[in-house]
Amino acid sequence: MQELRETPLFPIYKQYGAKVIDFGGWALPVQFQGIIEEHQQVREHAGLFDVSHMGQILVTGKDAERFLQYISTNDISKLTDNQAMYTFFCYEDGGTVDDLLIYRLSEERYMLVVNAANIEKDLEWLHKQHRADTWEVSINDISEETALLAIQGPKSLEILQPLANYDLAQIKRFRFVEQVNVAGVEALVSRTGYTGEDGFELYIAAKDAITLWEAILDAGKAHELAPIGLGARDTLRFEAKLPLYGQELNKDISPLEAGLDYFVKFDKGDFVGRGALLQQKQTGVERKLIGFEMVERGVPRAGYHVYNDGKQIGTVTTGSFSPTLKKNIGLALVGVHYADIGQELDIEIRNKYVKARIIETPFLSK
Repeated sequence: MQELRETPLFPIYKQYGAKVIDFGGWALPVQFQGIIEEHQQVREHAGLFDVSHMGQILVTGKDAERFLQYISTNDISKLTDNQAMYTFFCYEDGGTVDDLLIYRLSEERYMLVVNAANIEKDLEWLHKQHRADTWEVSINDISEETALLAIQGPKSLEILQPLANYDLAQIKRFRFVEQVNVAGVEALVSRTGYTGEDGFELYIAAKDAITLWEAILDAGKAHELAPIGLGARDTLRFEAKLPLYGQELNKDISPLEAGLDYFVKFDKGDFVGRGALLQQKQTGVERKLIGFEMVERGVPRAGYHVYNDGKQIGTVTTGSFSPTLKKNIGLALVGVHYADIGQELDIEIRNKYVKARIIETPFLSK
């Protein structure tokens, strides 16, 4: 059996009551107190996440911007220093290599934050693109030496500010500041997150992870701050319709099929996958990601088949009980002719068709 990878916070998980699972080869907490309780904790107060399993890759050098512009779908030239951007790496056929954030640290220095399960694949893909031209760039994986904590929820600023030597309110969405002292730890503080709530992500040296984790939890006691596991992270991002690689996106699902057209900039010039994606845009996609609510009793799960009049028209990508909305909802990739709001669908749950209805998304927005 392959040994599971551990984040720098693994030694203290049990101290906080974590239930640890194998998550794509990582030993990570799925919950501390219970998924629904933790979900509400973040929506109503704030929660602290260990997301140190995410990958960080530095791309530096004279051609860093030009290189990233060519291998990603969003317009990297629009980034200014201390700004982050959501984007995709795509294959030539338009399928998705990964979705990621790119942080512009300076004109010749960028940090890529990629999905944990894709770190090796992304590095291989980056090096392949690098070899294909004479880019003057260096690619360095700094994932092992970096830890990432996220504090999310309406009380995040209130809890974190007393620990920091910088006015965190000045950091706007998708902006960040380097070398902020937070409880004696040097951090890159970014106003980003994966929950649909306001909050911050803190990139720090791995050796400082436990110190900062405990300092933030201690500071948050008066505000009911609690550690949050992967289970609630998934239901939170799902309600906000934030995609999960491997479910809403993968090598066979393009960003356009996932309804993420805004992050594909055709007018910026050539980029890997542009031809295939442009053809999808011009001719129209054959599949579309939709949101639905269950009309009849049943909990949809990823991989369940979707039907219309007995014909399979798609597959559920994510499904769950929504702790905030108090109903069973899901996302599904279906044929575009079956994607109208109000359209009724059948979800096959335990060999039985169960009625659902397409509704507007995101399910929850703030």
